[in-house]
Amino acid sequence: MRHSPRRAADILAKRLYKAGCRHAFGMPGGEVLTIIDALRKAGIRFTLVKHENSAGFMAEGVYHRTGAPAILVATLGPGAMNGVNSIANAHQDRVPLIVLTGCVDEDEALTYTHQIMDHGAIFETITKATFRLTAKGADVVADKAVGIATEGRPGPVHVDVPISVADMDGVTSHLSRRAIASKVAPAEGPDLDLARGWLSAAKRPVMIVGLDAMNDDAGADIQAFCEKFNVPFLTTYKAKGIVPETYSLCLGAAGLSPLADKTLVPFVQAADLIICAGYDPIEMRTGWRGLWDPAKTNVIDISAVPNHHYMHQATLNFVADTGISLRTIATGSGTQPTWVNGEIDAVKLALQQAFPHDEIWGPAAIIDECRKRLPETTLATADSGAHRILLSQMWTCYEPRGLMQSSAFCTMGCAVPLAMGAKIASPDKPVISFSGDAGFLMVAGELATVAELGIKPIFLVFVDASLALIELKQRQRQMINHAVDFGLHDYGAIARAFGGDAYTVATRNELCAALEHAQKAETFTLIAATIERGAYDGRL
Repeated sequence: MRHSPRRAADILAKRLYKAGCRHAFGMPGGEVLTIIDALRKAGIRFTLVKHENSAGFMAEGVYHRTGAPAILVATLGPGAMNGVNSIANAHQDRVPLIVLTGCVDEDEALTYTHQIMDHGAIFETITKATFRLTAKGADVVADKAVGIATEGRPGPVHVDVPISVADMDGVTSHLSRRAIASKVAPAEGPDLDLARGWLSAAKRPVMIVGLDAMNDDAGADIQAFCEKFNVPFLTTYKAKGIVPETYSLCLGAAGLSPLADKTLVPFVQAADLIICAGYDPIEMRTGWRGLWDPAKTNVIDISAVPNHHYMHQATLNFVADTGISLRTIATGSGTQPTWVNGEIDAVKLALQQAFPHDEIWGPAAIIDECRKRLPETTLATADSGAHRILLSQMWTCYEPRGLMQSSAFCTMGCAVPLAMGAKIASPDKPVISFSGDAGFLMVAGELATVAELGIKPIFLVFVDASLALIELKQRQRQMINHAVDFGLHDYGAIARAFGGDAYTVATRNELCAALEHAQKAETFTLIAATIERGAYDGRL
């Protein structure tokens, strides 16, 4: 080994840069100043946010556009704890987030208690791994963090950086970065022969596509496979757009909508072969648990990791790359007519009628108008709430990750920072976020960050002064209205206070005009779309 004049923080930052990391988000504290300085010197752009929770979602927005991990930086104690929600979201939503936190030195912590807590113990349950940086192992820690964050099912990795260690002279080992593991294919043998036989004999095959397939970049292989064998497919919400949703065999997305389930669940249960192509059921509602019996229906499960969730079971499991697996199974498999009685067209028609596009005004009309008036290349983000369920069913995606949301963790307050991260990484792309008014209020302060960055996303807020989804569930359980309503606020005034354009709309024509202005604006735009209470009734 040889000594380097660089600080341990510099070695860490440079290795993260070499791994493709270009963006970091957070709020400085004295304990992370060296980290931020090192990131700057390495060429990693640091964006100052108003809350660490938003920083995690901005980092996710960048990842969805670049494919490289982004970085969340938080100081010790309250800074680190502010990021917990977005870190837990990254864990459940399979996002490779690098979390760098400052901490006091171990000797200091023996007698000093102010803001001292065991970050590693807290993050252990919501990350794939947690490390403590050392001066001699900074490069190894960086490589391990990126490798673990991106391999298999991606997720966050935490690195705690002691104050003095960050400033120490680091040591660069002679080890180069580890080789990236080759993609795994199903092995030739009885199981693969069985899968090919089932596919050749299937008359009613169905495919369910999920996040693993998205991470495997398997869209082209899925389309080729489904085209060859006439296999209709549906996706989870986060896999929307892996094949353009206008494709004839695409049945759209499923996950949270009882209306969609009324059509899709019986269709899946009528299949004689179910192919789970990178299907991670963490996004799905309870109605999809144990949906089929693999003893009665042939089920092929292709996934990035073994099935330990038990939300569904399969007759055959291949822990392998989605695209390679589909190509391998297809080789040597015979074809025959499938779904010969028009069932695919019937399902597509039923779904279209379940989510009508001719509503005069309301949440469905708003989504329909936005999709019509914005380019196909528009990137959308969705906050959690009633609007997200409707949006996930109605918003047509033409590319992977065209609609970003928290669909496993289902947290509020994510849409605005997700849109900001996407716009930072793809400044030439139109970007719109959809939030309920409650979710928007959680992160309204980030409009200051939007103005400071000079980016121009569109923020659409559904305004009904209520936690609409929870209020609906409350009524469904015949409970009195309680703790779900709040004030009706002037969201346009909030946006204008931060230098943005703003419109309040209550008709399609007003929304159309606002969208037209927003696409030409020199600043960000907020559109407050007012809807009636109970507007989601019968729509989800």
